[in-house]
Amino acid sequence: MAGGAMNQIARTLGALLLTVSAAGCSGSAPPTRAPLDGVRIGGPFRLIDQDGKPRTDRDFAGRYRIMYFGYTFCPDVCPTDLQTIGAGLRLFEAQDAKRAAEVVPIFVTVDPKRDTSTVLKAYTAAFHPRMIGLTGSPEAIAAAAKAYGVTADVEKPNAEGGYLVAHSRFAILMDPAGKPVVLLPADKTPRDVAAELERWVK
Repeated sequence: MAGGAMNQIARTLGALLLTVSAAGCSGSAPPTRAPLDGVRIGGPFRLIDQDGKPRTDRDFAGRYRIMYFGYTFCPDVCPTDLQTIGAGLRLFEAQDAKRAAEVVPIFVTVDPKRDTSTVLKAYTAAFHPRMIGLTGSPEAIAAAAKAYGVTADVEKPNAEGGYLVAHSRFAILMDPAGKPVVLLPADKTPRDVAAELERWVK
């Protein structure tokens, strides 16, 4: 996918997030058509989970997935969003344990150089006990990011060799068939995330 196409996906997702946010505040009946219905995003991947086990998209077929791309060395945005996602899922679990059990939160690193399986195991456990952490080769991570319209750019290292990664910021709820449903408001509150899960998880 060319850079222009990825930018178009990012613009589309951004516009849809505004639409979802507005709809969530309107108090109107939930729409019957998913906000991301028809958006071409997602696809196959072959990565490694936090236990060192090979994972593909097929392992999650038949279940809803919350897809979030980030990295463990992120100083602020990623841990804040993941905390909101994890807390929102726990609220949904308290409301409807059966439906919530069908939702798998997945964190995909955009920094495979530092984010090994061991690093991901400790990191994801801090946000939700069922959160899956995925890493892999730079090529495999790049392919997964491309499929989901995620951009990631490694910034220039500092004197100590540390670096930041500028990346897209959104959490996507995928349906059991692997199609995008809605952008979850991870930048808001756990209650907002739980409300979207309640609305769209069947």
